[in-house]
Amino acid sequence: MFKKYEVRKQRLSNGCEMAYIDEGKGDTTLLMVHGLANYCGVWVKNIESLKHNYRCIAIDLPGNGYSDGGDYPYGINFFSGCVYDFMLQLNLKNVVPVGHSMGGQVLLNLVINHPTVCDKLVLCAPAGFETFSQMERTLYKTSIHFFDFFSTEENSLRKIVKTSFYQYPEYAEGMLQELVELMHRQPVSQYRKMVETCIDSMMEEPVYEQLHTIQQEVLVIYGERDALIPNRLIHHNTTKAMAEQAVAKMPNARLEMLSGCGHFVQLEKPGLVNEFIREFVG
Repeated sequence: MFKKYEVRKQRLSNGCEMAYIDEGKGDTTLLMVHGLANYCGVWVKNIESLKHNYRCIAIDLPGNGYSDGGDYPYGINFFSGCVYDFMLQLNLKNVVPVGHSMGGQVLLNLVINHPTVCDKLVLCAPAGFETFSQMERTLYKTSIHFFDFFSTEENSLRKIVKTSFYQYPEYAEGMLQELVELMHRQPVSQYRKMVETCIDSMMEEPVYEQLHTIQQEVLVIYGERDALIPNRLIHHNTTKAMAEQAVAKMPNARLEMLSGCGHFVQLEKPGLVNEFIREFVG
């Protein structure tokens, strides 16, 4: 089911061919950006419903999914520049960006660098709200490598995907299998480098201190059982407390917490997430 939509390509100014899904019609375009080591398929449950009211575009960031891989300067600022260029290439108007996890941090960087790019922003379990000291950054990177979540072995990939859910739905197996197939499309060393560089970037390109400058209306959605944010090995804060503190910094933001839900809010509770998006976007 995660392969049901046509994958299109758009060449960016940097030469990268970015893959994307483009479904539905409407005056408003929802531009969906995935998280670390994911792809456009993580939005299928949302596109299925929201395409009846909005144009829904879900992209694969460079080095991910069906987009080109290669020796790119992967990172938050690079990705946000690619998203901005993609919007210009397709001449997108009246856009509401929607980001999950690392994709949320990418979009926060986007609106900080380009304040007029949109009027509204949706963040699903975004990275970027959790802050780290230099010592904590080192510990975080070490913990990721120690558990080796991003091994090329399917069992290891399964582990990190399943950790992203509180209750793992059967339909997520289709997404997982496609992710495994996509991972094998590029050399192991290239894939590992991309993932590790992205992890470093989330630490080294923070957005937290600029949250107060964001004037857009912002809808933030987290699962109360998020096992990934905040990092429990380093911070003993709850997801809700961390989210409330960050949301309070943005003048026009609101927070929705989903009970019985993990990190993959848009896949685990798609009905609720779609309802919140409709109400927010209008």
